[in-house]
Amino acid sequence: MAVDHHLEIPIGSDVNGQKLIIYGQSRRSLIDAVDDALENGEARHQLLEGFEYQYEFTPGDYIFGPYRKDIIQPIKSHPHLGRITPNIFVGTLKLPIYRKADNTEIDVLPIEVRSGKTGYRKDYRAMLEFITKQCVDLLLQAESVVSQNLTHDFDKDAKDEILYQRFMFVKSVVDSEEFEEAVQRILSAPVTRWTETVEEKNVRQAGRLTSANIRELIKGGRRIPVALGHPLRELSFDSIPDRIRVTHKIDSVDTTENRFVKHALEAFLEFCEDVEGAPKAGVATKAEARRLAEHIEGWLQHDVFRSQSRVTLLKLNSPVLQRKAGYREVLNAWLLFDLAAKLIWSGGDDVYSAGKKDVATLYEYWLFFKLLDLMRSMYQIEPKELDQLIQESKDGMTLSLRQGDEVAIRGICDRNGRKLNIQFSYNRMFKGAKDYPKEGSWTTTMRPDYTLSIWPIGIEDVEAERQELIVHVHFDAKYKVENYRRMISSEKEDVQEKVENRKGNYKNADLLKMHAYKDAIRRTGGAYVLYPGRVPVERSGFREIVPGLGAFPIRPKEDDSGIEALKEFLEDLTDHFVNRTSQREKMAYRTYDIHQDPPSNDFIIREPLPETYDDKRGLIPDETYVLVGYYRSPAHLKWILDKKLYNFRTGDHEEGALQLGVEEVTAKYLLLHTGDDLNANILLKIKPIGLKVVERAEMIELGYPSDIVRDQYLVVSVTEDIENELTGKHWDLSRLSKFNPHRKKGVPFTTTLEELFQELKSS
Repeated sequence: MAVDHHLEIPIGSDVNGQKLIIYGQSRRSLIDAVDDALENGEARHQLLEGFEYQYEFTPGDYIFGPYRKDIIQPIKSHPHLGRITPNIFVGTLKLPIYRKADNTEIDVLPIEVRSGKTGYRKDYRAMLEFITKQCVDLLLQAESVVSQNLTHDFDKDAKDEILYQRFMFVKSVVDSEEFEEAVQRILSAPVTRWTETVEEKNVRQAGRLTSANIRELIKGGRRIPVALGHPLRELSFDSIPDRIRVTHKIDSVDTTENRFVKHALEAFLEFCEDVEGAPKAGVATKAEARRLAEHIEGWLQHDVFRSQSRVTLLKLNSPVLQRKAGYREVLNAWLLFDLAAKLIWSGGDDVYSAGKKDVATLYEYWLFFKLLDLMRSMYQIEPKELDQLIQESKDGMTLSLRQGDEVAIRGICDRNGRKLNIQFSYNRMFKGAKDYPKEGSWTTTMRPDYTLSIWPIGIEDVEAERQELIVHVHFDAKYKVENYRRMISSEKEDVQEKVENRKGNYKNADLLKMHAYKDAIRRTGGAYVLYPGRVPVERSGFREIVPGLGAFPIRPKEDDSGIEALKEFLEDLTDHFVNRTSQREKMAYRTYDIHQDPPSNDFIIREPLPETYDDKRGLIPDETYVLVGYYRSPAHLKWILDKKLYNFRTGDHEEGALQLGVEEVTAKYLLLHTGDDLNANILLKIKPIGLKVVERAEMIELGYPSDIVRDQYLVVSVTEDIENELTGKHWDLSRLSKFNPHRKKGVPFTTTLEELFQELKSS
């Protein structure tokens, strides 16, 4: 029941009417949960996370004792007044109350802070139950380092945090809707069996007689005479017993399966009572254990269980236990129970220690197991990779999953003939200020929640980083995001958001975080938010699936989690990485090729060069090759300029022949010189039609000015139409790196525009 803008809470048993008044910003932010607080293990008086509250002790004799300064902020001059700012805390705040006069503690007030998410209670329980089942699945696998005997072994002397963790795991199994429905199904329609019962009846009411009854008629005691003329007289019966024992069948619920269910419930009840009676159990733990124990006791009072015999044998291979609805779920819960009662979770403190019910952090852990499940279904992951999640410790078995601690699971993707390494990481740290080509972030250290890394088989990940062969795809869990599509699809920033930005409040902070991952962490192909919504959103940087940003909705529901959209994305992503002709693969090679060596700072071109657009887009100075050729005479030069052709000799052993390589075939310019003059100033552009072979007859027909015409030539088409920035220049060929002073002067060689301009500057 919502209270209109304020809550009034009596303080202890003070006869003076002392109370605490909490004022809220809205009607929905203050709740008196008198009806359902006990059922959900919560305090009665409740606040909503994310709001700010004012409080007042009236008449003013009490104050809050020392507590977290980020949550309780009293006014220094009037300490009975102040603010409560729970921020993102969700759970029970146990606020100490002091008497102001002597500064002594007189009470501890529990205040529940509820999540702003509708249905967070169900989400919390469903996620904890799923994590429990996943942990037990890891424990039960054959390769696990822990040997299990499925016997009850509960340490009542464990510290409060461990007790509460174990209890929460067991509670998630036993106090679930699934288990409740299973028990109710059994109670409403229990398995029965026919049993024989014997009772004494008046011989006149015995009905149909059996052979045993005939013997009893002959030998039975307490006999009565048979009347004269009765048909029995003809059978020589002078008398018969007054009463005989009659056997008949009844429908009984005293079955092996029902005995097992009772045994399981009694085991659960014993566990709850052990927790409640544990010396080191906290008040909240005891209260929750008592409530669950009372719930189980209610089931055990049902007539179905009152008539059960004592358990002597557990037939776990019973078809009823393994297949029949209700019984099947109880058997599964019983198997989970023993292991759950032994399990310690190193990350549990983040979720529910000190009264917390941090559903957002639990969502992050839950997503790890959902994603791990998905990875196991898609890729080949060896069981030994999973063993690291469950470790033996002095307190039992520990789930090694905690915020800030890195967990990495490796596997193999074998698809369409290409094998790839797969690594699924939780909390992987990408260290900052890393120089290229090292792995990590080139700005600050970053730690995405989950990272999927993919690189080819046969190479270590460090070397794959260096050669630009690895790709990382990051995911972050955001339980509190409501509508990611609205955030990422906005076409313009509204005025109010600009105002909030100036205050340092960013509504699109999650989107900015994804951009930060994408832009700062080297070899990142994509970054995506995972949130409990409905609509997936994908944005691609170019025309392929990566690089990309977006969000995928994954909800804490068994039948409607929405993970199919993410699975489809990962399938497409895998197919993309298998494709050897993708643009991303080409880009990775270009990046490696360009950046594998540091740039040379010895020479910077400051001379005017043609701008690289349209047909000159690829005019990169150090990748623009120039053929250096020779003309014999003015007549030869005139023929070149008139016919727009230049000819090279051919043949592997022909003196002065052009030896074809990448540089020669892709050359864009031709630089001519003659005689012994090494000062070249005739620059022509080679047309993109390429080299062609011209026979002797055609050369003669073209009027080639030479007394000796060879059988074949390699000919390129040229034009004098070159860019203005390249005209009027003179180059000393002797300064070029490939110039050989001992070569025949007619032998061609190549250079680059960069080298030509470098020579131009040095001269």
